[in-house]
Amino acid sequence: MMRSQLAIASLTGIALAVLAGQCLQVGVGATRQASDARVVLVTLDGARTEELFGGLDIDVLRASLGPKDRVEDQPVYRRFWADTPAARRARLMPFFWNVLMREHGSIAGNRALGSRVALANRRRFSYPGYGEMMLGRALDDEITSNDLKPSPRQTVLEYARDALGLRADGVALFASWDVFNGIGEHTPGSVTINAGYEALVAPAESVSARLSTAQFETPSPWNSVRHDYYTFRLAMDHLERHRPTVLHLALGETDDWAHDGRYDRVLETYARTDAYLAELWRWLQAQPDYRGRTHLLISTDHGRGHTVHDWKDHGERVTGADVTWMAFASPSMSRRGEWRDHAGLQNAQVAATLLQWLGLDPRRFAAEAAAPVG
Repeated sequence: MMRSQLAIASLTGIALAVLAGQCLQVGVGATRQASDARVVLVTLDGARTEELFGGLDIDVLRASLGPKDRVEDQPVYRRFWADTPAARRARLMPFFWNVLMREHGSIAGNRALGSRVALANRRRFSYPGYGEMMLGRALDDEITSNDLKPSPRQTVLEYARDALGLRADGVALFASWDVFNGIGEHTPGSVTINAGYEALVAPAESVSARLSTAQFETPSPWNSVRHDYYTFRLAMDHLERHRPTVLHLALGETDDWAHDGRYDRVLETYARTDAYLAELWRWLQAQPDYRGRTHLLISTDHGRGHTVHDWKDHGERVTGADVTWMAFASPSMSRRGEWRDHAGLQNAQVAATLLQWLGLDPRRFAAEAAAPVG
């Protein structure tokens, strides 16, 4: 009798242990499925903190005009001018400031509030800036130009695809500048990239097929940068048709119009970008597979000069070119509005932040990578 009881107890214990193990496995699987995150990275090339946090810079606008032109007569002045920095930035980017940052996210980089974001690299131009975000650290001795070359190391996009076992179209990069064909990947073909004036193979009846043709019929003033309109529309069509887990949308006109000294076009680009962000956000919130599980990070690759003499420029010798900003709208971050009086952030933290949002360990990507933003 005693042995039978012991045998039964033993078998019962084994059965319970097996059952517990099965439940644990089911629980892990369920958690993994329930936290099936998506991430979207949006970059605005060379977007100064002056415009982002203060809107129209009246001194720069005045300096960009001819000697007989009046500021008050300019369409961008009538459209974007207001008496305070907060009012001006809200007129320039109403969705970003009145909805996204107020109700859903937060932004770091307003130095007037003790919030600092800066580059880790010393080059202070585009490829090193984007490389810092893609690799999680500065590689000043390996990324020394804006030449179209493959990334010197595996990028965060490639790592995410491998770690999550995604198809190539599950990690996508759409960019206005053609050099992103190198910036985005170390091994060509690892992820989906469409950058610059590049044809996109798509079904004949699709939006992408029509846009792919139209981009060549409406050239921008720059040989290597197409209009952001095409980049945004192609990215939205890819979202709709392929439902990627990771998307990087890289817009470029904020930088190119600035280099050309067209401050009016710079301001108009910020306003268009704000409309793009509104459309992107509302689309994400309307999709059951993206709503409540999508993490959005918005930033820039470098700053620019602070004055009327150097606002068009950036680079190692330009004061202010290392000054950047970073905005977040994530279900895992409760902070809202502007960051204040915190330890400084770096653009190098973008890679680890994206990976952490995806449930991946950034240290497995690169031991030298900067820590995620908490």
